Amino acid sequence: MSEPILSSRALRKTFPSGDRRIEVLRGVDLTVAPGESVSVRGESGSGKSTLLHLLAGLDEPDAGEVLWAGSAATKAERRATFLGMVFQSFYLIPELNARDNVLMARRILGGLDAAARSRADELLARVGLGERRHHLPAQLSGGERQRVAVARAMMNSPQLLLADEPTGNLDEQTGDAVIELLLGLCAETQTALVLVTHNAAHAAKTQRALFLHEGVLR
Repeated sequence: MSEPILSSRALRKTFPSGDRRIEVLRGVDLTVAPGESVSVRGESGSGKSTLLHLLAGLDEPDAGEVLWAGSAATKAERRATFLGMVFQSFYLIPELNARDNVLMARRILGGLDAAARSRADELLARVGLGERRHHLPAQLSGGERQRVAVARAMMNSPQLLLADEPTGNLDEQTGDAVIELLLGLCAETQTALVLVTHNAAHAAKTQRALFLHEGVLR
């Protein structure tokens, strides 16, 4: 059996609230196999985004550990190549066109070359925006902006994609299309996916659906 691409062990996280601390995550265990798609649902405030930030190495747990392919998730430079992230709010740079926004993922690793530009163009074509690559974010619809964000997340050929409510700012039809795109791209490239969502229908499309309740993942 292959080594998990992502695993968390006994993750705990608390946050201050007045004179006490609120325990948001209470010993979360999660294992994701290479190429597997997993969804995490839960009520608002249940800690879904907190969990995703810990899995991404963007925050540190109070206890427990996160491993990427068996190694501690600690180095920012490794994050740039190991995983891609898609957020609810797109986080595109408004002054850059779609192509340059996708290329920002590669700029983190150093200079750009012809191969990087070609890959950005291929990804934009794959997400249906080949003819829109020179458009600024303000010239794109919400669904198109999220497709740019998906292409950016895939730019460095990550082994793992983390998606935090990627359809939260989209209408139902557009959101469905973005989820189909995410799942299709990850299946094609054998990229593991952890999808945080409120949408039960979207969660049901992943290979494994989990629920976070009162800090416990089931």
